[in-house]
Amino acid sequence: MLRMHFTADDIARVRVADAPDHLWEITNSFQVLISGDDTPAFGDWRRLVGPRLGPADRLLTALLPARGYSPDFLTPGPAAPGLRSAVDTVLSTPRTALRSDLAVLATSPSRRGTPLPAAVRALADGEPEALRRLGSALHAYHRRALVPFFAHIRAQVEADRAARARAAMDGGTQGLLASFRPMLRWKPPVLEADYPVERELRLEGRGLVLQPSFFCSRNPVMLAAPSPGLTPVLVYPIQHTLGWARRRSATERDADLGTLLGRTRAALLEDVVTGRTTGELARRLGISDAAVSQHTGVLRRAGLLVSVRRSRHVLHTITPAGLALLDRPLGAPLDV
Repeated sequence: MLRMHFTADDIARVRVADAPDHLWEITNSFQVLISGDDTPAFGDWRRLVGPRLGPADRLLTALLPARGYSPDFLTPGPAAPGLRSAVDTVLSTPRTALRSDLAVLATSPSRRGTPLPAAVRALADGEPEALRRLGSALHAYHRRALVPFFAHIRAQVEADRAARARAAMDGGTQGLLASFRPMLRWKPPVLEADYPVERELRLEGRGLVLQPSFFCSRNPVMLAAPSPGLTPVLVYPIQHTLGWARRRSATERDADLGTLLGRTRAALLEDVVTGRTTGELARRLGISDAAVSQHTGVLRRAGLLVSVRRSRHVLHTITPAGLALLDRPLGAPLDV
């Protein structure tokens, strides 16, 4: 169990991160990939990406066991903007921190007494060539495993943020924290989460960054030893749309896009820019909930919106592809 203790200052300094964190997505997705995680949402992605792993990924395999401790220096936070800046931050980790984190990894249960490979020991010494190899491995894995899917990853994170924003507007920070049940349990002044070890964290006025993660699986995670001078980051899993990684044929894609034309769907797509529930869309468009569900299903399959369930409601938000469709000039070719 993880228990985070809040003060009044902490309540005022809670925020939800505004984008996916590239480094946490690398870390979480790699562990999902090698763990044999049978979560249905990741099945298609694992079958597509698994065969793409190669010799360059051996260093990541040594650093990121399927379960358990992963070195804190791989996910410094809060997130630096952009992958290149984030990786540069990793590569500029002080040698003392490298040695400390890798010493913890060497003695973690996941190693089962197996010594760290030479490439990891070179990292612990801060050898420039070892750091260069790590940077190359992070960039290469991100390019092969995440870039082809990142538009959807970003859209799904935005959908989660829209739901959290509504909770905050309705109930302030208390409402925001309460919206995370059951994975997080707000029992003022303590926020609880299921966790593999017993841990008490006192925020002491630093606040908390809630980081949505597409590849965070099952339970929230955070650094083993957050820096005393930085705001702690709690990484939490978001909802997924089944089949998101499935390769759709051109025929399927064209069929879905061909059914998009019409005033009702155009109006619906414009209305979900700021996020709308099924009931809200039905009232605003003057149609039934069932009709809204039919239209949103078509738009969702075409990749133009995403839907997440929040309590008794389903919230729909637009994707970058949907925004691009709305912004195209009249008569321009449809390209989403």
